[in-house]
Amino acid sequence: MFNAMAQAFMRREFELNIDTHYSIRSFLERFDAIFTLNQDTLLEYHYLHAVVGRGRWSAARVPGIKPLNPGHQTGLPLDRVALMQPDEFDLNARIQPYFKLHGSSNWMSGPTGERLLVMGGNKAISINQFPILTRYHAEFQRLINVGGSRLMVIGYSFSDAHINKVIGEAIDANRLKLFIVDPQGVDVIDKCKPTPIRIPDPYMEKLAPHIIGASRRSLVETFASDVVEFDKLSRFFP
Repeated sequence: MFNAMAQAFMRREFELNIDTHYSIRSFLERFDAIFTLNQDTLLEYHYLHAVVGRGRWSAARVPGIKPLNPGHQTGLPLDRVALMQPDEFDLNARIQPYFKLHGSSNWMSGPTGERLLVMGGNKAISINQFPILTRYHAEFQRLINVGGSRLMVIGYSFSDAHINKVIGEAIDANRLKLFIVDPQGVDVIDKCKPTPIRIPDPYMEKLAPHIIGASRRSLVETFASDVVEFDKLSRFFP
C-alpha cells in the first residue's frame, strides 16, 4: 500500500496555486520543526529535497537515517534507509528537522530488515523499543515546552494517549498555544460529543483556553483558492 502511495505521489503536482505567495513549500519552511504521525513519503519526495539553501534553512532532513546501502543514495523516497543510533546524529540549527514519530514505510530495522511502522494500540510501548523513536518523542516534548511555543495540529484525531499526554503537560507547564486544522475544527478534541447527556470532556476543557485559532477547510481548498483561510493560517506565526 505504501509503495503504491509513493508511486502516486511522484506523479502528482505538490503545489496547488501558481501564485508563489500561496506556496505550500514556503508555508512549511516557516516552522521550526515538523512532526508527523504519518508513515508515507509524501514530504520526502515533494518537500525535503526542495529545501536547498532557501530562506532560513540550508536543507530539510529526517534526522538519524542513512542509506541502506552505503555509497548508494539517489534521494528518492522509495529508497529504503537504515537507522542510526540516537547518539550518532545531531540536530543542525540550519537544517529543518522532519520527525516521523511513528516510523516510516521506508525505514528498515532489525537483523531481518523489517519496516519500522508503529500502528494500532499500545503505541507508547512499541515506541520505547526503538531508540530513534524515543529520541524523536523527547524532541517533540522538548520543543513544545520552550516558552512561547505554538503548535499547529493538522489532521490529528487526538486519539493517541501518548501524544495527548505530552501536549497536555506542555500546556500545564509552559502554556503551549494550539492552532487546529481539521474538518471538525476544535470539536475534534471533544470525545464526549455523542453522549445524550452532555458530560464535559476534561481534556477539551484543559486545551480550550489555549487554542488561538482553527480552520475547518481542507488544505487543498485553502492553498488552491481560499485567500481568507490562508491568511488565517498565516496569522499562526508570530
